[in-house]
Amino acid sequence: MLDTIVRFFQEGGPFMYPIAVVLAIGLAITLERFIYLGAVRRKNRIAFEKGILPLLQKREYRQAMKAASHSDSAIAGIMGAGLGRLLNNSRREDIEYAMEEGLMEVLPRLEKRTQYLATLANIATLLGLLGTIIGLISAFTAVAAADPSQKASLLSGSISVAMNTTAFGLMSAIPLLMFHALLQTRTNEIVDSFEMAGVKLLNLVSEPVATTRAAA
Repeated sequence: MLDTIVRFFQEGGPFMYPIAVVLAIGLAITLERFIYLGAVRRKNRIAFEKGILPLLQKREYRQAMKAASHSDSAIAGIMGAGLGRLLNNSRREDIEYAMEEGLMEVLPRLEKRTQYLATLANIATLLGLLGTIIGLISAFTAVAAADPSQKASLLSGSISVAMNTTAFGLMSAIPLLMFHALLQTRTNEIVDSFEMAGVKLLNLVSEPVATTRAAA
């Protein structure tokens, strides 16, 4: 199996190497992003579900603010912005705007480098096509000066080799696009958790008002 892969790589020509570099960069970005997003999700779950949310449910907003300030999680920063406005007796809209601003600060870190994967996939595909075209040009040039009895065999062999770069480009691009989609999904899930936490805070703030109106 390894010998087949090595031979396939060697027969593809010089364009196999830049495609391999693009694939390596894409895989490195994918690994780093999966590790980062996984760490963010774990920190957020611990900070919110075990630290901030129980205090919010008890209406202990100052303690929740203190817990948020002592946490380095992304969700703590967003909730801390909202709680800061709440403790200053701000309106519901001001609390919501503060959390939206905090989300806008966090979002670029979550999406960082993920978009590169789609670009790298396109580059790998284009490099594969370019390698095939250049290989075909070289093949037809060589066949033109060859013996007529050998032209068919030389042409078929050269075309087979030239197609290796297209195949390798697609083999590199397809997983990179899949990883891009997976990372986008994970990022959206984390953003949804931020929004859900913000909604819970706003609902808790609004409950006393709703209860007072109902009693009246």
